[in-house]
Amino acid sequence: MLFKELEIIEPILQALKTEGYTQPTPIQEQSIPIILKRKDLLGCAQTGTGKTAAFAIPMLQILDAEKKAAPNNRTVKALILTPTRELAIQIDESFAAYGRHLKISHKVIFGGVPQYSQVQALKAGVDILIATPGRLLDLVNQGFVDLRHLKLFVLDEADRMLDMGFINDVKKIIKIIPEKRQTLFFSATMPQEIQLLSKTILTNPEKVEVTPVSSTANTIEQYIFFAEKKDKPKLLIHLLQDKTIQTALVFTRTKHGADKVVKMLLEAKIKSAAIHGNKSQNARQAALQNFKNKTIRVLVATDIAARGIDVDDLSHVFNYELPEVPETYVHRIGRTGRAGNSGISFSFCDTEEKALLRDIQRLINKQIPVRVDHPYPIANAVVELRDVHFHKNNAQQFKVAQKKQLPQQGNKPKKKWHSKPAAK
Repeated sequence: MLFKELEIIEPILQALKTEGYTQPTPIQEQSIPIILKRKDLLGCAQTGTGKTAAFAIPMLQILDAEKKAAPNNRTVKALILTPTRELAIQIDESFAAYGRHLKISHKVIFGGVPQYSQVQALKAGVDILIATPGRLLDLVNQGFVDLRHLKLFVLDEADRMLDMGFINDVKKIIKIIPEKRQTLFFSATMPQEIQLLSKTILTNPEKVEVTPVSSTANTIEQYIFFAEKKDKPKLLIHLLQDKTIQTALVFTRTKHGADKVVKMLLEAKIKSAAIHGNKSQNARQAALQNFKNKTIRVLVATDIAARGIDVDDLSHVFNYELPEVPETYVHRIGRTGRAGNSGISFSFCDTEEKALLRDIQRLINKQIPVRVDHPYPIANAVVELRDVHFHKNNAQQFKVAQKKQLPQQGNKPKKKWHSKPAAK
């Protein structure tokens, strides 16, 4: 199917063509007709499936029609609520791209920065408001945001809202927006509290579920590297010696851990930067922009950024530390292998993280292949890793490595193991 078969107006089709998009993803193909019919929607889709365009395209079309009917109406007509600043900015960029030929105004507001410029933009009039919960409530309480005329409401990454403790803020916002509205509800997973929330804010919704809950995209090659915690820094540097890895997103569990990894990489002459909650908004945006334009090669992030980083042709994601919540693994590696491109995920697992690995493999219903062709394998891993599947190309290597009791460093394998970067 092509976008033009979905009854999308010509200005948006032109914008999509400029972006290089002609065929909708499954969630776009199913969601756009439902939203254009002005029905509520419950969408369950993993990250990287094209979810933002699935609601942005039809929303722009609906608002364009209303704008022509009432050109002088300068009130907020659509609200997209999202958990992080990075994701809010990404959504705003999508509206700018798809709505470039329309006279629809949009603004993104989030905390962590002075509110003056945001307030001035709101005073000028905004059709679409993309916001994080805390800053939105703050500006509503100050009287700078009027949501009484809202007609479209999107709750994006609902499960992430739950994880980050925003559910009470979301409930407060729902109480102050009109009951009569069209609501679009998106979540990658559906824990019980999220299911209950969806039932309270949706009216006879259509459901779209394009992939099994918490599955990983088939376009992503996944590998595990077993190494002790003390060897992870050396292993990361060792792998990054491969110059075919042009861009790499590295995930750590803590902000302090992210800063330590960046310091270690910079000492190894590998250009990198960290992005996490303790960084100022300007610093986060500068790091992300430098990563996108390849001024830096490695971006190190905490899980708060797992769903807010959208980089074209990102070839590799590294799980420097395995996440404690298995669903987070899906969101992390979903930063690569997007829009049909291929991608590679390398995860480091030390002795203490084996239980986390088992939880991840149980969640995604897949055993992740193990790579042993590196200088820092865990000794006596045969007994410890009985329940782990070995990639067919590495099983014999593993047996040889254990037989020879490889030292902690030295002798690189003769055969190159790296994969090609993602296709552009």
